[in-house]
Amino acid sequence: MTETPSSESVPWQPAAFPSDPAAARQLREWLDDTGYALYGVGHDFRGADLTNGECPGAWLIDAVLAGVELGGVRLYRADVSGADLSGANLAGADLVRAKLDRSVLRSARLDRADLVKASLHNVDASGASLRGTRIMGASLYDVDLRGADLTDAVLFHNTFKVTVDDTTLVRGLTGTVFGPVTVVGSEGSREVGGADLEAWLSARGAEVQVIPPQGRAR
Repeated sequence: MTETPSSESVPWQPAAFPSDPAAARQLREWLDDTGYALYGVGHDFRGADLTNGECPGAWLIDAVLAGVELGGVRLYRADVSGADLSGANLAGADLVRAKLDRSVLRSARLDRADLVKASLHNVDASGASLRGTRIMGASLYDVDLRGADLTDAVLFHNTFKVTVDDTTLVRGLTGTVFGPVTVVGSEGSREVGGADLEAWLSARGAEVQVIPPQGRAR
């Protein structure tokens, strides 16, 4: 006689726990009672594989997540301020309304991640991959995107005061932004906004409309 599979869903478990004993203990305690948000402030999560984790509202301020597998993780409304996410895999992650101010995203992978209404102030995202990422209604202020890949990313009414250079890839980038951006070149840096920014992006394969401040004509 064939047994009927249980309809109860199996609780999420990480594929690998952090190498740091304190972080691993904190994660295990939270998994035993997920009725509250994961509290990982200042913890070192390196070595963990949190792929497809359900961590909405997590407190990860100043946490070390460098190189951590976070593909498909749900960090809705999480506070990841000041965290080190350099080299982390956040492909397909839910970062809606997440707070990423002061975080380090150097060479991180955020392909197809959802950054709707996320906050990124004073962020180093140089060399990061944001291919197909949804960056909509988000606030990007003083974000270093030099060497970043925004191929096919989607923008919508974002504050977009970022720093780019000739190695920043924007082919297929679409949507609307409020500028200006800082463009770094061989002759130094310059601020580019309005029609000039649209032309700079268009020349590199993007189709982005730059919205004038307060609706003023350019």
